[in-house]
Amino acid sequence: MVNPDAAAAAPGAPGASAPPVKPLGRPQTPEELAFYAPDHFFLTVMAVILCPPLGLAALHFRSQIKEDNKNSYWEGAYLNSSRTVWLDVFAILIGLGVIYGLVLYT
Repeated sequence: MVNPDAAAAAPGAPGASAPPVKPLGRPQTPEELAFYAPDHFFLTVMAVILCPPLGLAALHFRSQIKEDNKNSYWEGAYLNSSRTVWLDVFAILIGLGVIYGLVLYT
């Protein structure tokens, strides 16, 4: 018989929480600083300008990237970096599509 509490707490299971991120309490080494995940600042700014709903979601993930990089939580930083890029690209394409449609059909 499977324990339902154990199944819900399994990594990757729905409702499973991310591991707590603790501050390092020490300066990061040069190797750690070189391993930072990119935060895609300019793409996020363009996404916020062209499509605010998706751009603001990307801005939220960008702030998580900065916090994860600071705490050397690389898995979370790179995961949020890829989420940010996808949201930025979709927001920019939707914004440009809306502008194109307005210019073309009005």
